[in-house]
Amino acid sequence: METLNIQIELPGVDKNDIELKFYEDGFYVVATSEDTKYMGSYALFCPVAPEKAIAGYANGLLTVNVPYKKPLEGGVKVKIE
Repeated sequence: METLNIQIELPGVDKNDIELKFYEDGFYVVATSEDTKYMGSYALFCPVAPEKAIAGYANGLLTVNVPYKKPLEGGVKVKIE
């Protein structure tokens, strides 16, 4: 399965001061250090499976790996009358 790999530099931020939320079509991150507040909101072109996202943080670098959704996953068949 294809995976989206993201890296975000957050120098001087403690892991406990990072908020990361993923959706099928985007994500946002908010992080604070002693004198800086980082904020970002990003749209994704292809839908991902946010419940399968894996994030790590070390040496000021936030890394996130999240798989793309399978094509047509979650589609609903519509009855034609």
